[in-house]
Amino acid sequence: MFIKFINLVVKIKKRILSWVLADRKIIFASLLLGFLFTSAVTYSVTYSEGIQKGIAKEVLRFHVLANSDEDYDQKLKLKVRDEILNKYYNELKKCENVEETKLFFEDNIGGVISTAKEVIQKEGFNYDVKAFIGKSSFPTKKYGDVSFPAGEYDALKIEIGDANGKNWWCVMFPPLCFVDVSHSSVSESSKNELENILTEEEYGIVANSQSDNSFKVKFKVVELWEELFS
Repeated sequence: MFIKFINLVVKIKKRILSWVLADRKIIFASLLLGFLFTSAVTYSVTYSEGIQKGIAKEVLRFHVLANSDEDYDQKLKLKVRDEILNKYYNELKKCENVEETKLFFEDNIGGVISTAKEVIQKEGFNYDVKAFIGKSSFPTKKYGDVSFPAGEYDALKIEIGDANGKNWWCVMFPPLCFVDVSHSSVSESSKNELENILTEEEYGIVANSQSDNSFKVKFKVVELWEELFS
């Protein structure tokens, strides 16, 4: 009887040990997978942020905020946009880099405000206008057949009235705003300009390079990560 009891204890001990060992394997595998996933996400986030910041250093965006989401305010926003682009487009083509473009608008910010106010008053409104070069957060945005990753960029920012309405944005340097308005393909000259001011890797992101899908995978991981914790 005692021997049977000992044998039973031994069997139970072996079963418990097998469970522990199995659990250890599961725990180890889980920890390893968690470590690899976290490492991959961390690398992707770091990589993507580095690429976005590199692109952001070389471009100036254009950001127009409407007074409200009312249809008349949204239409007014677009009229202000068009007038600013039409007035300054030829001057922008003379700017050779982002710093020259920023300096141009800093020197002409009063003219930007005056032009916007003229359009607003002509349309029968009396909204105040603010204009300045500042940081703005942009979503991922396509301009014709090129795109820019989401992130913070320097921008010429125009705020109409309460600036509580949907906004509009484009790239002021290099001058891609008319491409965005017409929804056409970016010209080869504009692509060449982008290629000249960006690194090969950054241009691969912006031009949606098909030669390296790892670009897309890394940014997709970041998008999923942000969705998961937003």
